[in-house]
Amino acid sequence: MMHIGTARAALYNWLYARHCGGTFLLRIEDTDRERSTQPAVQVILDGLEWLGLHPDAPPVFQHANAERHREVVQHMLEIGRAYRCYMTVEELEVEREKARAEGRAIRSPWRDREPPAGANQPFVVRFRGPLEGETIVDDLIKGPVRFMNKELDDLVLLRSDGAPTYNLAVVVDDHDMGITHVIRGDDHLSNAARQSLIFEALGWARPAFGHMPMIHGPDGKKLSKRHGAQAVSEFADMGYLPEAMRNYLARLGWGHGDDEIFSDEQAIAWFDVADVVSSPARLDWDKLGFINNHYLRQADDGRLFDMVRDVHAGRGVHLHETALPALARAVPLVKEGAKTLLDLADLTVFTLKARPLELDARTQGLLTEETRARLSRLRDSLADASDWSVPTLNALLRAFAEGEGVGLGKFGPALRGVLSGGAPAPDLASTLCALGDAESLGRIDDALSQLR
Repeated sequence: MMHIGTARAALYNWLYARHCGGTFLLRIEDTDRERSTQPAVQVILDGLEWLGLHPDAPPVFQHANAERHREVVQHMLEIGRAYRCYMTVEELEVEREKARAEGRAIRSPWRDREPPAGANQPFVVRFRGPLEGETIVDDLIKGPVRFMNKELDDLVLLRSDGAPTYNLAVVVDDHDMGITHVIRGDDHLSNAARQSLIFEALGWARPAFGHMPMIHGPDGKKLSKRHGAQAVSEFADMGYLPEAMRNYLARLGWGHGDDEIFSDEQAIAWFDVADVVSSPARLDWDKLGFINNHYLRQADDGRLFDMVRDVHAGRGVHLHETALPALARAVPLVKEGAKTLLDLADLTVFTLKARPLELDARTQGLLTEETRARLSRLRDSLADASDWSVPTLNALLRAFAEGEGVGLGKFGPALRGVLSGGAPAPDLASTLCALGDAESLGRIDDALSQLR
């Protein structure tokens, strides 16, 4: 899954690249060949595509650069900044326990030994890190962060099968790709120290690092399954729009004054990584719903119709061609009350019901003899209407109620039930407008004939 924390990191990199007139690059860090399956990679590509974060160049696949990574390790061996380590698994475990007890990082006994003559035993290549002093990561978000070098282990650069490790590969790729800025989660902060040492050992300029705090749940604890959705795909499935997610994720750890709603163009103009807060952000479902509602109201109705139709189809609802025009008319009339596309689909179910509608018990109870007679007269008034716009229908309903000498409450609830079959529906005029004259009159006729 592409976690929303990863998505936010991608968004901040995208915004900063756009803000600075730079280049937004995507690298698939696939040194772990078992985990880096094609489906796993596709999740990343699909997530970025849905969010609308398009890299400025084709993705770089780290595994394809393995020979270059090995070449750099060979150079580090030659200049004495790396060494071959022949520790067995058992010896490594002993050293790990000893290092833990002494409060230091792991050091291999092969750090200062010559390789055994003619040895054919397996080995890894480790980085020869400094034993004293400190490494400072001048973080763009957290400020200067200090690491004691004695606490940084001699990390493995090449595994025993010759495969490059993550920390080595990213340094080489950052250098070769000309990376100037890296914005990522603060779970990578210790990696920044290790990578900085490798950059220094190779005499290469290191990128500027910015490490964002994690996203927490509403309760202030690390985001987990108990908080609900975590992956980008889950938010898409829940009916959030990509533009709303960009707005919300940008605001989740960064802001521009009190502005809650802003366009991509505004975010690009305002964004500076230095303004990202250093404390964890909390996922706020109410705020996400508020922002998504804004973008639903602003969205093109044809686009919303297509997405709502897909939601209904995904639920197994039969979409008869004759009902689709009513669905299309309903979308703009009900979208103001929806927080998600799922809500919007719920609010349009009434348009898809097949005639004759099964009346719910409440509606049946409302259809007294007096109310049925009144609805029959209203049906005749509606049949004479030449304009089925919402304003005209509102005026007609008010005029009818006045002519009957009653309020809308005397027949409105029964009419709503007859038209919607008990499903959620907008105000009466909007419901009539969405259904259209033929369908509305047909549903009224069906109800009156069922109860004769």
